[in-house]
Amino acid sequence: MRSLERHRDVGAYALGVLDEAEAFRFEDHLMECPSCAAEVTEFGPTTRQLMLYRRSTPRLVHPLAKPGPAMLDRLLSEVTVRRRASRRKMLFALAASVVFAVSAPAVAIVAGGEDEPVSIAATDERSGVWAQITTEDKDWGSHMELKVKDGAGPRDCHLVVVGRDGSEHTVTSWSVRRHDARPNTMLAGTALHPDEISHYEVRTADGEHLVTLEPS
Repeated sequence: MRSLERHRDVGAYALGVLDEAEAFRFEDHLMECPSCAAEVTEFGPTTRQLMLYRRSTPRLVHPLAKPGPAMLDRLLSEVTVRRRASRRKMLFALAASVVFAVSAPAVAIVAGGEDEPVSIAATDERSGVWAQITTEDKDWGSHMELKVKDGAGPRDCHLVVVGRDGSEHTVTSWSVRRHDARPNTMLAGTALHPDEISHYEVRTADGEHLVTLEPS
């Protein structure tokens, strides 16, 4: 059998309609043909469906009935169409990734035009508490990240945002463990925009002042 004819036998082999000698020769061909091996694998779902069909075949159909040439041709055509569709999906995904990679710098440039986050830090000489707050202006107010080092625990603390109008807003709270000077990190938010904030204060739950952070 010529090599081209062996390629065409992939469907018949996958569906189990080759005789024993032809199947044996085709298996030798599979060892040297990755393309046919891949197509045999793709016939797996079709083979399972035909097995289910054979088990449920009515008695009026001969139990040894086999798929004819027309069915094999249709199955080969369906596998070819599916493989082409898979390649198209892969190309579309690749094209989308290229578009994203090209457009990403433009997005970064646009984002760079917004107000950048501002960080301020301070250490209180009396309490020894260090704090750093990073504030980002949002449409709805301010988004904040607070980091605090306080080795004088245990105690409960909170962050108070003081507005330029004198208003006070408690925006987050946390607990300090005993003699734990590792930084605690909290996220918080307030309806006040950065230019509406006078300063930030870290206080204990009892109202003791620990550290003040003032924007420059």
